[in-house]
This record gives sequence, C-alpha cells and structure tokens, in this order.
Amino acid sequence: MRSLGTRDTPTRVLVVDDVENIRATLTVCLEQIGCAVTAVAAAEDAIAACREQSFELAFLDLRLGAASGLDLLPRLLAASPGVAVVVITAYASFDTAVEAIRRGAADYLPKPFTPDQIRLRVEQVVDRRALATRLTELEDELRRSVPEADLETASPSMRAVLETLSRAAASDAAVLLRGESGTGKTILARALHARSRRASGPFVVVNCPTLSAELLASELFGHARGSFTGAVREHQGRVEAAHGGTLLLDEISEIEPGLQAKLLRFLQDRTYERVGENQTRRADVRIVAATNRDLEEDVRAGRFREDLLYRINVIEVTIPPLRDRPEDVLRLARTFLEFFAGASGRSTPVLSPAAEQALVKYPWPGNVRELRNAIERATILWPGDVVEPEAFSARIAGGGEAGVFVGGRFTLDELEREHIRAVIAASATLDEAAATLGIEPSTLWRKRKRYGF
Repeated sequence: MRSLGTRDTPTRVLVVDDVENIRATLTVCLEQIGCAVTAVAAAEDAIAACREQSFELAFLDLRLGAASGLDLLPRLLAASPGVAVVVITAYASFDTAVEAIRRGAADYLPKPFTPDQIRLRVEQVVDRRALATRLTELEDELRRSVPEADLETASPSMRAVLETLSRAAASDAAVLLRGESGTGKTILARALHARSRRASGPFVVVNCPTLSAELLASELFGHARGSFTGAVREHQGRVEAAHGGTLLLDEISEIEPGLQAKLLRFLQDRTYERVGENQTRRADVRIVAATNRDLEEDVRAGRFREDLLYRINVIEVTIPPLRDRPEDVLRLARTFLEFFAGASGRSTPVLSPAAEQALVKYPWPGNVRELRNAIERATILWPGDVVEPEAFSARIAGGGEAGVFVGGRFTLDELEREHIRAVIAASATLDEAAATLGIEPSTLWRKRKRYGF
C-alpha cells in the first residue's frame, strides 16, 4: 500500500464533521495511509485549528449542526491558504455541488463514501504537492540557464497571457502561440509544459523551416532503413521521442501541404507511420504550435489547411511585442545583465539613467531576443561598472533614429541585418523575401533567428 505521508512530512488533514462516528472513521482511514489528522466538530474549532497549523487537505461536512459548511468554506481557505477542501454531505445535490465548487472547494464527495474514495482524494493532493515542488525546481533550473524564462511581468497584457497559459496547462488541448519573432514563444511553450501534468515527460522542439519537406517528415515521424537516399538506419521521429510529453512545432506555417495532412491525421487520432514503413504507431503527445504568420491569410491563399488550423487552435495565445510592454524592458535588461555578468565571472554592472532612457525609448523590433543580444554584447564589451548608452549599437543608443546605410561606419552584420529586415518588410511572404535575397527559406529563417527578428 502506498504511504501518503512520511514521518518527517506527513500530509496534514483537517476533518470537520459534527457526527462523531464520521470523524472517527475518517481519522482511522487517513492515519492508516500516513496522514496527520486533526478532527473537530464545529466551525470555530476548525478556524482555531487552522491558526495553529496549516493543512494540505480538509474534509468539510456541509451541515455542522445549525451552522453551514458552505459558509465556513471561504473562512477555511482564508485561514489555511493552499488547503484543498473536499466537501462531504449526505444530502448531495447538483446545486450544492456547484455552489461548493464556486466558493472554492476542490472536490465534492457524497456520503456514504469508501476508504478508496478517501484515499484517492489524498493521493491527488499529495501528487499535486509533488508536482508543485518539481515545477519550482524546473523553473529555478530553467531560470539559471535561460534568463528569458523569468516570467515575472508588470505588463497587464503579458499577465493575461500567463494567466491563460496557466489555465491551459491543466488540459491536454492543443495550444497555438502567436507573436512576432523574438517574443519568447519557445520559452512560454516550455513554461506551459513545466506547469502541466506532462512536466516529467520530454519537451521536444521541431523547427519547421529548417528542413526540406522530405527531411521534415522524417524528423517528425521517423523513417525506415532504406526509405530514401541516405537512410542507412531506422530513425525515431520527434513525435515518438515526445511520447508522454509535449511537442512544439515552431513556425508551423512553413510545413508544406502534403505533410500538413499527415500532421492533421496525427492530431485527430494520435496515429502515424514512419516514412517508408506501413506499421501504424501511436504516441501520446500534446501539441503546441508557434507562428509569427497570419495563418488565416495563409488559409485564404491555399498555403495552410483550414482543418489543421482548427485543430491546432483550440487555445490561442497572442504574445504582445516588447514595444507594447515597455514596463518590462528595464526589468528584463537587469535580469540579462545579472545573468551574463555571472556567466563571464564579473560583478553585475548597473545601467546609467541615460542607458535606461535609451533602452525604454528604443522600439525593439526584434523583441526580447534583441534586448537579450544587446545586453549580452554590452556585458562582454563594456569595461565599466556603469553601463552607458555607448555600450549599445548606434541604433539603440539613438532610440532607433540612427539608420544603417552603405558606406557608414557599420559592420557587415549590421548592414546584412538591416537589408534583410527591409526586404522582409517589403515582401508578401518569407518565400518571396528569400527569393529576393537569393537564399533558401531555411537560410533566411536561420538569419532571422541570429539577428533577433
């Protein structure tokens, strides 16, 4: 039998019921599975118990003599923050269940109940507590390695995004992340995974624009040996690798129509075949898609399947560009300064008032990724302990007013960056921009990643 508590950290449970036999039965049942139980008969005794210690779980009867358990419920939640309250009653009805949940109950259990039902409620609380602990560990680990993973925000629009993702994490529904390049779609997808029940499973990313249609099909679904030139051994695809976890399809708009049909089938019934193989396989995978394109326009133009859009767009989240959340610029900049200073073994410099003004004034067309790159460059190259505007490129130091032009004192990278940006802005599609530049779409995608837009 699985123990739901240890000697050092037992699950603390409060039982509130005015019937002595119920209190005794629940106490015996809970103590047998390793819980520390406090049983009381009245509302005020329950509040007094919460003042003495915190509880992870409470079983609350709806009728406490002349008092109402529903009225006690919000008081319990306030007195013991984080407690999961299971309402128990011999007078079960749909209306009372709805009202109990509305007032904050975690569950509803009609009398008579069995020991297995009690055990299940305790298991859910223990598992949720373990998941919360693991989530904190994962977030701390991610924050140490990826500074963008610090998701604190002062922006109302960004808080709304995080709230939506937090609610979405409880389900397995497909999520579509929309937003400009550099807004942090991959970071948010990883945060969604970390908050989900799949957190202990793999998080797998497929960068759709980087591969040809044939290679992308192999990358997604795998291939059999000899299925195409160069397939010298069988290959497990990313879908199979993501079993039990989350698969992020980055820039999903770049998938060609034939492969879109195979992806649609997988989304519908979770089955697929490796390239060059007839064996049908299954994978339990949550799909998160990301795009910076207008997929509805791609549907109208015949570049993207409408039925696939419906499948990936169960929960839609649009990430605001950094220019629309200026209250986050300096906080992010300081986070990046601390991170890159620590990585290079130097003390963390501070931003001068003039540097802060330059950062806030600049529109950040490359979003968080561009800010990250700018701060990394300044941390490496600026020798002083106070970062001045001169630590940044002329464009940022001038608030975006200093343009790059041929013959100016600019690097080839700066010239290429601005030329690519201008061509993309003047093109209807990324394919058209790549053709104008004389490069492959996958090369353009890599350059956009490199330059942060």
